[in-house]
Amino acid sequence: MTPATFPQSNKVLTAPAGMADCGALSVYCDDQHCVSRWRPSLRERIALLFGGSVWLWVRSGSTQPPVALCTDDHGLLQRSRA
Repeated sequence: MTPATFPQSNKVLTAPAGMADCGALSVYCDDQHCVSRWRPSLRERIALLFGGSVWLWVRSGSTQPPVALCTDDHGLLQRSRA
């Protein structure tokens, strides 16, 4: 999957110093959430269609912050216009 920009994004996260395998990520941030958008490749979409899984990797090592994976923006467009 590759990160995708979206009109509601209001910040770009950059790689931590010294991390070469991490690129810029457009996000929408408010006081409670930080949302990014990801686009699966054609191969990934086909795999998902036939029962493939989505794996979430969080670079932390010992714990994981609260996260969610969704297929819609849960009203992000409406909230960002308010």
